[in-house]
Amino acid sequence: MNMIISALAQGLIWSLLALGLYVSFRVLNIADMSTEGTFTLGGAVGVQCITLGLNPFVSVLVAIVAGAIAGGVTGFLITKLNIPSLLAGILTMTGLYSVNLRVMGKANINLLGMETIYSGIKKWNLPRNMDTILVGAIVVGVIIFIYTLFFKTEFGQALIATGDNQEMARSLGISTNIMKTIGLMMSNGIIALAGAVIAQNNGYADIQMGIGAIVIGLASIIIGEVLFSHTSFVIRVGSLAIGSILYRIIMVLVLEAGLNPNDFKLISAILLAIFLALPKIKELFYVRQYRKKLSKQTRVATKKIPDEGVK
Repeated sequence: MNMIISALAQGLIWSLLALGLYVSFRVLNIADMSTEGTFTLGGAVGVQCITLGLNPFVSVLVAIVAGAIAGGVTGFLITKLNIPSLLAGILTMTGLYSVNLRVMGKANINLLGMETIYSGIKKWNLPRNMDTILVGAIVVGVIIFIYTLFFKTEFGQALIATGDNQEMARSLGISTNIMKTIGLMMSNGIIALAGAVIAQNNGYADIQMGIGAIVIGLASIIIGEVLFSHTSFVIRVGSLAIGSILYRIIMVLVLEAGLNPNDFKLISAILLAIFLALPKIKELFYVRQYRKKLSKQTRVATKKIPDEGVK
């Protein structure tokens, strides 16, 4: 039971990563590889600001701004220098490795004995992991609420139109380059928020903390979409949190089954591949069922023809 509660807590705060990635991956239709660098940047800036004496909540805001700037760099590479989005993301991610080392001054910094955004709730002496669940639920709820309002606005609709069909968006007078840049800034700002919240929860920031983050984010998105396909926008966005929680529970169960923790990344990749393949498997299943039904109807019709001839 404790492991399930722990998975719920971790799933909630990690769903922030999926919410950020959703904007670039699903709304703008861009595979943004800078995610792993931005996630670490959020953690590095958030933790370093606290060690310098800044308020933990303010440090989270600074991390969001830093992530948004990194997203703006990726947008600049794509829209102004015409670098393919995949390569632009990789370039930003590579550059951010050095930036993150500069921010932290070393490969790892901790928050031992320092105030974090969880400190106030911890004083309530709630059961273990409840502070993480409360903070995660509040932050995720706020982001979903902002998304719901934002994507109903004219600007939000223009962002969606840019990702759906650039040519059509341009014909409607939408500046797709500006939309892409702002969308990437928004996406990476929230990813950095995830990094800052998770780093404060862990009690440290590490230069390697972003490795594999994009796989976790994508897995959460895909699991949520597989379970809640063809629904309203609010439920679709909310399903990212559910997908993230389920992903954590699946990983806990897999590791409980006795597999080597060193295989965690490999298991994550295999799970993601399985969930990515699920829509195709469902399609093949329905096609097979339809063919069976069609074949059965054809056999019945063929049997009826001789009977009608005898009459």
